[in-house]
Amino acid sequence: MNQYRPVFQNTPVVVKNLIILNVLLLLGTYALKGTGIDLTDLLGMHYPASEKFRLHQIITHMFMHGGITHLFFNMFALWMFGRVLESVWGPRRFLIYYFVTGLGAVALHTFVNYLEISSMQHTIEAFANTPAPEVLDKFVNKHLSNPNPQLIDFINSWYDAPSNPTYAAQGQQLMEQVLKYKMDIPTVGASGAVFGILLAFGVLFPNTQLMLLFPPIPIRAKYFVIGYGAIELYLGLTQPGSNIAHFAHLGGMLFGFLLIKYWNKNSRSFY
Repeated sequence: MNQYRPVFQNTPVVVKNLIILNVLLLLGTYALKGTGIDLTDLLGMHYPASEKFRLHQIITHMFMHGGITHLFFNMFALWMFGRVLESVWGPRRFLIYYFVTGLGAVALHTFVNYLEISSMQHTIEAFANTPAPEVLDKFVNKHLSNPNPQLIDFINSWYDAPSNPTYAAQGQQLMEQVLKYKMDIPTVGASGAVFGILLAFGVLFPNTQLMLLFPPIPIRAKYFVIGYGAIELYLGLTQPGSNIAHFAHLGGMLFGFLLIKYWNKNSRSFY
């Protein structure tokens, strides 16, 4: 075990404590699951119009994760790239950057959610005037990545009897349930801040060679960041119902870029 101690001893204080806090909260989530206390529901970020939204979630969601794999990849990236940035910037500036990118990530994610939820509300209002099975079918396919079989069966049954008013009333209720479901989905993870860290590493050390796992090829940091950002933008635009908050990742990168530009422009104000 002694050969591993220098690795952790040489980890800067902010990165080390961020990792510890994230690990403890995941362990706490597992420990409390059997008691009826759902930390993900309490501390994850809900849409502001949701009944489950609380102001503290704007911060606390950054320290929650959906599982060990989610936690591992975020914390590994935080350790690998964050320790370099903290060594260059110092703990105070690094911590400011971490929170700005994390908050920027949730801001963009919430704005994109607002656009989607507003569109859903307009569709529901239009449906109330002209209910039709094809409208419900399109609504479900657009906003649910994996609709349950009962919902699919209901839509198919309505297609067989399109003039039945009972189906129209039930369809309205189902659309409102989908809307509530979307608003009640908690967003968790440090991914927004981690993507901000990746962006900063690519800006500060653009020509550093990174070795990818899949495929196992070397790539310069600047191309890695540009490629990752392009993939996230593509996935965010083409998979709006995904369980992955692609625009949160982009938000972390965007606010990280803006903050670095601001710091470079005002280099006298070094934290």
